[in-house]
Amino acid sequence: MFGFRFGNEQARSARVPFPGETTRHSLRDNSGRMRGQALLVPGPVEVSVKHSAWATAALAVSATLVVAACGSSTSSATSSTSSSSTTAAGAATSSAAAGTGTKTLGCMVTDTGGINDRSFNASSWAGMQAAAAANSNITVKYLQSTTQSDYTPNINTFIGEKCNIIVTVGFLMGAATEAAAKANPTQKFAIVDCSYATGCLTGTKEPNIDQLTYNTVQDGFLGGYLAAGLSKTGKVATFGGIELPTVTIYMDGYWDGVQYYNSKHGTHVQVLGWSKQTQKGSFTGDFTNQTKGQTLTQTFISEGADIIFPVAGNVGLGAAKAVQSADSAAGSNKVNMMWVDVDGCVSAATYCPYFITSVEKGVVASVSGAVTNAANGTFKGGTYIGTLANGGAVLAPYHDFSSKVPAALQSELATIKAGIESGSIQTPTKSPVT
Repeated sequence: MFGFRFGNEQARSARVPFPGETTRHSLRDNSGRMRGQALLVPGPVEVSVKHSAWATAALAVSATLVVAACGSSTSSATSSTSSSSTTAAGAATSSAAAGTGTKTLGCMVTDTGGINDRSFNASSWAGMQAAAAANSNITVKYLQSTTQSDYTPNINTFIGEKCNIIVTVGFLMGAATEAAAKANPTQKFAIVDCSYATGCLTGTKEPNIDQLTYNTVQDGFLGGYLAAGLSKTGKVATFGGIELPTVTIYMDGYWDGVQYYNSKHGTHVQVLGWSKQTQKGSFTGDFTNQTKGQTLTQTFISEGADIIFPVAGNVGLGAAKAVQSADSAAGSNKVNMMWVDVDGCVSAATYCPYFITSVEKGVVASVSGAVTNAANGTFKGGTYIGTLANGGAVLAPYHDFSSKVPAALQSELATIKAGIESGSIQTPTKSPVT
């Protein structure tokens, strides 16, 4: 799931679970009725690295991406440490792999979506775990933010605990991270999905911040082309959570991919929910309210859209529920969707029968690399940019749709991917990462 793959192509690493992930069940086995455990689970708990297949698989590819990052944060919120053994008192240590050098404490502050958001909080934590699994000198922990007012206290708590690197997650954490970096110039920070170029960081560039960014206009383009090629109604849709550059960059790529398909095939597939030209579209205003996602998706379906692409974190689970309901009512595969940020068939496996693919970011590998660089003494601030070429912006496998995506369409996508990588196919966006 960390490199670009098409259709039936084998994944490069084993399937791995997200925090709180449930066993996958088919939603179509019994008239669309959901079976199995609930998707949401309680907050942070002690996690054992040696039992985390996600961390192990992530580690295999993290070494291929050269990134630098570090981080620390604190708060009165519940925290969790990642390790292979836990004492009766709750202290945890890492001994999953041999390591050399001094002990390193890597600390992560979540955004409000929480550690089990099935998106970049969960994948960032998996990256932290991967670093600890690879080096027994690395111990990792996190603090969960329930509101934006938790950001600064959480970061300050970790500074007080002398974390060697503090990883913060998401665009909304930019101001708190930047302020802490300015006030603590020797403290190493990494921030996921945030950069000076996007306006997430706004002041003089701080050398102790490693910006982990992902040029998702590229894989978004592929997702849009794929959606246009599979649509039966000639209408597809996308919507965002909060209107941020890290959200609209996906939507720009998706919109452009549809237009490119139209230009190649003489079709007129429409995109509901976003216009790249006007930069106007549909947003729920948050990343957590699944009811809003369900309602908005139902509206798109009523307007004729048969493929939905939510760029909205946990809000997308509401979209999945709407798609499930539409298919159950139709008694057939009427509407489908794409997931965002991570492989939805891993993070929200219950809904895998509805996910054509997922438009991903290589968060796990980049976070793991950032923490590892901090431990190795090779940390330096700057900007990491994930792309199709380096595996930092990818399409997930087709999973249940592997036999449903025509071979000709898969071939076209492979050609387009090569064109984007070579620069012969341009993917401009009004929300650039650099």
